Amino acid sequence: MTTIFRAVRVFDGERFLDGPHDVIFDGGAITQVSPTGGTVAAPDATVVDAIGKTLTPGFIDCHIHAPFSGAALLEQVMQPFSYQFFESVRNMATDLALGITTARDAGGGDAGLKQAIAAGLIAGPRLKISVNIMSQTGGHNDSLCLSGVDTNVSHPGKPSGVADGPEECRKKARELFRAGADQIKICTTGGVLSPADSPEHSQFTVAEIRAIVEEAEAHGSYVLAHAQGTAGIKNALNAGVRSIEHGIFLDDEAIQLLLDKDAYLVPTLIAPLWVIRLADSGHHIPQLMVDKAKRVADTHRDAFARAVRAGVKVAMGTDTGVGPHGTNLEELYLMYDGGLTLEGVLKATTATAAELVAPGEKLGRLTPGYLADAVLLDCELTDGAQLKDISSHIAAVYQGGKQVG
Repeated sequence: MTTIFRAVRVFDGERFLDGPHDVIFDGGAITQVSPTGGTVAAPDATVVDAIGKTLTPGFIDCHIHAPFSGAALLEQVMQPFSYQFFESVRNMATDLALGITTARDAGGGDAGLKQAIAAGLIAGPRLKISVNIMSQTGGHNDSLCLSGVDTNVSHPGKPSGVADGPEECRKKARELFRAGADQIKICTTGGVLSPADSPEHSQFTVAEIRAIVEEAEAHGSYVLAHAQGTAGIKNALNAGVRSIEHGIFLDDEAIQLLLDKDAYLVPTLIAPLWVIRLADSGHHIPQLMVDKAKRVADTHRDAFARAVRAGVKVAMGTDTGVGPHGTNLEELYLMYDGGLTLEGVLKATTATAAELVAPGEKLGRLTPGYLADAVLLDCELTDGAQLKDISSHIAAVYQGGKQVG
């Protein structure tokens, strides 16, 4: 199947190309990106008149939780066990319709969900899964409540992520890879949504983190870290973690470490805002969690702005699952408001995100030879202010050359 976009404004993953271009998809790949004027359409090609429109690579969300649609834990606990799987199907279709053609699940989605999408059984982004989140006993993902109820129920496809000590951590990482993980997600600090800790609290020792990183590297993979407090961010970076998720309490030394280690920041600026919104709209969110979200929101924005000014590599991620799927693209305007340029936001959402979640794979760029994942916008994207309502401008979504939205 051949598709030709005529006279479209192109963002290629790095920059906007000068002048209108013709772009050709054929056989699931991009075969041509050239200035408008010399492209000859094949007899059976679908020709899209794209004058006044913008074509970007497919968007990549580096931090989602597929089975969840909000941080209201009581509502989740009251649902039947299997409900999460059907919710995942809806959520993945919702994300794909936003133009998110690839996503990294940071805990929750299992190998069955990934395989169902890859086989075409259900619609959704190409998934890179973490299966479950590794945490120390009493840490951010140890969800055993004082009542004795564990809100993070394990099942055969999602083993528990709790481990202590370097050797137990190494074994747990192996269990998660056995369950199909593409990468390992760990918690090196507490967080907003964990009842027994604070975002500033450090979790896992450097020795434990190094053991997990070594195991990931042995699998040809890497580690991402939920890391909000300053010391826990530095521990993660010094131990070889590839991406810092959230980074709320970054200081100058931590920012320099991100640069020195060539690591990525996945800011998830929308996440604490959704905790506050859900509470305000009547969902049951424990007041302790709401108070923490309010306390960190301004600090989070400031830390991100300082990281941007320093030149830290930013990859777009939303922590969607804390908030509902379908709102992911709010993150783009928050990144722009935090100091990234329009091109910087789009690069973070395409080429840089692809480098992080799918190194070596031909994703995140509109370049011949790359996979034909793309988003067609109904406007000439020229001003960062347009990012505020970018989801309303999506005219079509393509995944592997096929229109899927």
